[in-house]
Amino acid sequence: MRESRLRELVDVRVRRPHAIAEAAARRSKPSSLLGEHGRLMMIAADHAARGVVRAGANPLAMADRGEMLDRLCVALSRPGVNGVLGTPDVIEDLLLLGALADKVVVGSMNRGGLAGTAFEMDDRFTAYDADSIAAAGFEGGKMLTRIDPDDPSTAPTLEACGRAVSALAGHRLLAMVEPFISHRVDGRVRNELTAEAMIRAMGVASALGATSAYTWLKVPVVEDMERVMSASTLPALILGGEVAADQDSAFVSWSKALALPTVQGLVIGRSLLYPPGDDVASAVDTAVGLL
Repeated sequence: MRESRLRELVDVRVRRPHAIAEAAARRSKPSSLLGEHGRLMMIAADHAARGVVRAGANPLAMADRGEMLDRLCVALSRPGVNGVLGTPDVIEDLLLLGALADKVVVGSMNRGGLAGTAFEMDDRFTAYDADSIAAAGFEGGKMLTRIDPDDPSTAPTLEACGRAVSALAGHRLLAMVEPFISHRVDGRVRNELTAEAMIRAMGVASALGATSAYTWLKVPVVEDMERVMSASTLPALILGGEVAADQDSAFVSWSKALALPTVQGLVIGRSLLYPPGDDVASAVDTAVGLL
């Protein structure tokens, strides 16, 4: 990002913070959650709020906010990309940059389970809530729902996610739930990426809240995806996860998952924003081509 544009962003935040709400009110809304290709193709950018700035081998890849915004703007400008997932700081920067016209905007809600901390499983809601998402005119909210059988913090997290699903549904807004079975291994939280674990997690996530009418799932690709995705009738999006050394293999796995009846699109972050070879436009175009 050019220094002049970055200074403009800072100047607005200092002198005219109300311009953010005005930009949200002016934003042209999408007519549907689905793009012209009949799917939802979303770019994710909510990692830093949980203390995660690594992408691939670079531990500080996402540390430069101006560069990350550049990459986001490139990704969002590509044909077929019709949505973004982010925390308030990122979404508001994109609003001020004029990058969200006609895009599906999903606000990230619970970012309190900071990566690598003793309280990581206590995944509190520290960002958007349903009322603020509705007030801004956005299309939905996303929550991470990790289930650790050995951590008592799981119970209040599940309760909070259930309340958020109900609150979003009360506004007729999308509730995007990202479920995992998780365990601490050598003191660090690790998601169990097996078919059996994902089936259990999806069963729990599907039943959160007073209604599932507006709930979508956000799930990783694991072995035996056909059996995994038969665990729920809720619409699902495939997440990208870590940057893969072999990106072609990642594209193949996403393509196979997209053939399953409940899978309605992709929500990819680091894999497309910081791809091997660093060509964001090409990586995004390839992903869109899978749809």
